[in-house]
Amino acid sequence: MRKLLSALALGTALALTGCEAAPISTYEPQPYVKIAAPDWTRDAVIYQLNTRQFTKQGTFAAAQEQLPRLAEMGVDIVWLMPIHPIGEENRKGGMGSPYSVRDYRAINPDLGTEAEFRAFVDTAHELGLKVILDWVANHSAWDNPLTGEHPDWYTRTPEGEMMPPLGTDWSDVVDFDYSNPELRRYMTESLTYWVREFGIDGYRADVAGFVPLDFWETARAELDKVKPVFMLAEWETPDLHARAFDATYAWKWKEAMQELVADGSGAGAVRGYYATQETTWPRAAYRMTYTDNHDQNSWDGVASQIYGPAYEAAIALSFVGPGMPLIYNGQEADLDRQLAFFEKDEIEWKKGRYDGLFRQLIALRTEERALWNGEHGAPMVDVPSDASADVLSFVRGAKGERVFGVFNLSPRAQSVGFERARHHGHYVDALSGEAATFGENDEPLALAPWGYRIFREAD
Repeated sequence: MRKLLSALALGTALALTGCEAAPISTYEPQPYVKIAAPDWTRDAVIYQLNTRQFTKQGTFAAAQEQLPRLAEMGVDIVWLMPIHPIGEENRKGGMGSPYSVRDYRAINPDLGTEAEFRAFVDTAHELGLKVILDWVANHSAWDNPLTGEHPDWYTRTPEGEMMPPLGTDWSDVVDFDYSNPELRRYMTESLTYWVREFGIDGYRADVAGFVPLDFWETARAELDKVKPVFMLAEWETPDLHARAFDATYAWKWKEAMQELVADGSGAGAVRGYYATQETTWPRAAYRMTYTDNHDQNSWDGVASQIYGPAYEAAIALSFVGPGMPLIYNGQEADLDRQLAFFEKDEIEWKKGRYDGLFRQLIALRTEERALWNGEHGAPMVDVPSDASADVLSFVRGAKGERVFGVFNLSPRAQSVGFERARHHGHYVDALSGEAATFGENDEPLALAPWGYRIFREAD
C-alpha cells in the first residue's frame, strides 16, 4: 500500500509540474575512463632502464643482451629514459640531462644508431616485452633547432626572452607554449613517428601536468589510430585518466610509506592513501607504485636507505596492494647509491638479495588475478585486527582465490589477532610455501618490526 501511495504521489507531483519521469537508464552510472588500456597491461610490471648507466658501454646493443634476463625475471614493460640527442647549450654536468632534448626525431649517438635501437625493440618484442619511451613534451634544449625555426612556440619572460619552465631550476631547458596549434601538431606527429616507424608500445610522459590535458587527449587518440598504446603520466590527478593516460604516479603512496618510516607512526598514512584511492579514483585507473626511480635524489638518500628496515615490506606492498609496480634498474642488484644524473655512473651488477623477492612477487601477481592492475584486479578489503594502528591487513579477491596480506608498518613487534572472518580459509604462504589455516580461535600472528606475510588461498 505504501508503494502504491508513493507512486501516486510521484505521479501527482509530475502532473503538477508538467514533467514526465525520466527513464531509469538516465541514472545508470557511466564509466569515467573513456579509453581502453591494451590487454597486455592487465598484470604488467614496469622496469625503468637508464641506458646510459645500465651497462659499461651505455648503449642499446649492450642493453639488448640483458633483455632475456628481464624477460625471465618476469617484467612486462621496459621504460627507456629519453633516447634523443642532448642539448649542449647550458648543459648540466659533463654529459647533460637526457630530459634536455635537442631533436625529437633522432637518437642520441652515444646510445647507438637507429638500426641498433630498432634491434633492441624487435628483440624485446620477440621476448614478449613491451617498450615505452620517456617523452619530454613540456620543454626542449636551448639549442634545439625549433628555438630558431619556431621561436613563437616558446614561453617568454615579460622582457620577451625564452625561459625555463616557471618555478623550476631547469636552467638547461626552455619552456614550450602550448597555446600554439602548430607546436601541438609537431609534437603529436613526433609521438606517432616512433610508434609507426619503430613499433614502440607507448610513452612515459615527463611532468605531464605541465602540459595542457587537451593536448594529451588529442595525442592519445592519434596514437591509438596507429596501434593501441600504453600511456604513463608523471603526474597524480584523476582527470588524466579519462581520455589520455592509462597510468599515473602514486606519489602519495610513496610519500605515505616514507612518512611512516620516518616517524614510526604506524599504518595510518598508508591506510589513508588506499581509502582515498578507493573512494575518489576511477577503478580503471592504474596507479604506479614504487620505492625508487631515477629522481629519487629529491629525497635524502637512495630508497634502501630511506626505508631502512622497512624496505622489503615496502617493495612487497607495492606488488600486492592495489597499484602497478615499478622496478628501477639495479634494485635487483642491491643498488646502494643514487646514480649520477649528468655523468656516466655504471650500475654494478651482482646477484642481489632482493632479486629472488622481485621474481616471486612478479610470479605471484601474474598467477593471482586478484592482484592485477586497476579494474582487472580485486579491491582491497580491510581485515580488522587488534593491532590496526600499526598493522595493515587485507584480502583481495573472491572466496576461493583470495590473497591475504598482513603488513606490520611499524618499528614495534606485533602479536596480531583478527576481529573478522573475512580471511578465514586455507592458504599457502606465497613466499615460503608453508600451509596456513585461519579460522575461529586462532593463535595471534607474530610479526617482527616491519615484518609482513602474504598468503594465497589454497585450492
